[in-house]
Amino acid sequence: MSRDRDPRTLRRPARSALIAASATALSLTASGCVVVHGEREILPSTTRTEAAKALQEFTAAYNEADKAYDGSLDADHTTGALADIDSARLKAGKANNPDGNPNHTPLTLTDAKFTIPKKAGWPRWFVVDAAGNKGGTARWLLAFTRSSLDDPFQVAYLTLVAPGKVPQFTKDADGWAESVPVKSTDLATAPGDLSSTYATYLKNGGETFTDGAHTSQWRALREKNGKKPGMVTQYIDEPLTNGDHAPLALRTTDGGALVFFTTRHYEKLTAYAGTSVPTPSKDVLALTKGEIKQSLTMEFVSNEVALDPKGPGKVTILGRIQGMTSAEGS
Repeated sequence: MSRDRDPRTLRRPARSALIAASATALSLTASGCVVVHGEREILPSTTRTEAAKALQEFTAAYNEADKAYDGSLDADHTTGALADIDSARLKAGKANNPDGNPNHTPLTLTDAKFTIPKKAGWPRWFVVDAAGNKGGTARWLLAFTRSSLDDPFQVAYLTLVAPGKVPQFTKDADGWAESVPVKSTDLATAPGDLSSTYATYLKNGGETFTDGAHTSQWRALREKNGKKPGMVTQYIDEPLTNGDHAPLALRTTDGGALVFFTTRHYEKLTAYAGTSVPTPSKDVLALTKGEIKQSLTMEFVSNEVALDPKGPGKVTILGRIQGMTSAEGS
């Protein structure tokens, strides 16, 4: 569901010694040509200076897009789950407020802490933990990623986490963090399996996740809302792991991992005969195709951040941000 991007419109970040080291190098020797593949070298994903610049550019673009309700203004700075959620929000806002966001308040991020993993191959990525002027006292966690040297860093994941819940990360003597492979077998659940495991849990329950707002309490709320007078609500949950929706994992000092992952959810409201679906909000209507008669099916994309412990144990969902991306009436 991520948006197509014309490579000609992408902004090229400033080159640095790191990028030069990452690029494929060709050296001529007396014995002939030797090719060194940078994508196979274990290197920091970026420099601290470039990471700070990426955060600054994202925040500026995000604010411009929010003020104008214009998704084209931050399209080069978002991808994956955040792009899905953000573009739909801006589309609905523009439909209902053609002149822009009357309630716009610029986002400011301070006390930014950068965690940059040292790794081989693509994507290269890093995480920012910052304080924001929105969301109360929660910390803002943003995962920036890019898939080639020609791409800018873009935010794929954005979640809010309660103060004191962001874990400590394993770092080497130079301060670089450790990326955890998606197929890692030393964790309670492999990072690459978390999306499908979470979708299955929401349907069937189980012991994979600790109780909380995004697990047991969410399942209880769904059960409560499943049947109401004149209305039934059905839920479908799906993993979302391809391309820009791939999970990202950082090693924590206790041997576990902090994992960012994405899921897709559907809610179908069906009215009994003789009744009708209540009129949804204007933002929902702006994203709805078809006429709402007896049913309304809404599609959501959700990005989660979780603590995945080492060895046997339960995964804890630290934060989740979800947004409706489309709807259809019938």
